[in-house]
Amino acid sequence: MNDVSEANEVNIASAVHPINTMSIEVKQAEVNERPILRHLMELYQYDFSEFDGAELGSTGLYDYPYLDHYWVEPERTPFLIRMDGNLAGFVLVARYNYLTGHKDTWVMAEFFILRKYRHQGIGEYVARYIFDQFPGEWQVGQIIENTAAIAFWRKVIQCYSQGDFLEHCLDTENWRGPIQTFTSPPSLPQNGKNA
Repeated sequence: MNDVSEANEVNIASAVHPINTMSIEVKQAEVNERPILRHLMELYQYDFSEFDGAELGSTGLYDYPYLDHYWVEPERTPFLIRMDGNLAGFVLVARYNYLTGHKDTWVMAEFFILRKYRHQGIGEYVARYIFDQFPGEWQVGQIIENTAAIAFWRKVIQCYSQGDFLEHCLDTENWRGPIQTFTSPPSLPQNGKNA
């Protein structure tokens, strides 16, 4: 994958939270970086336990069961995020469809920005960059208890898709909470209207 500095310089948050997008790096995680992502995943799962009630395992770890799959299954891609060279989070992209259970749609399987880097526009920039790297149909889901994530993704997807998205509220074995569906890249306006 390309370094984020080669991505489109569109940053919806920069007007409110000026950031130097050149100092944000989003790179596909190599297999030798798996331990780094595993450590970040523990921080993510700790944060997330507030919503899902997850308990630590007997070894003192949450242990994300699908992490190793991201280096052996072609429909999964892991990314590390750095800000000014420092680790700032990760993204896991996969193929799945919450509505059908098939592997035919891009999903933001996991998305984590360290607390230190939140509310600065970095998450919005990274999300847009990732959407641009995987053209086609997308679904982004949030659990109903995570109201901050729901607000974040609605705002980002509204801006990215230029309002051309649907939201489904599911309560199934596949998912419980809102899911936004849209296409990347978004349709370009023609004469002031979406194509």
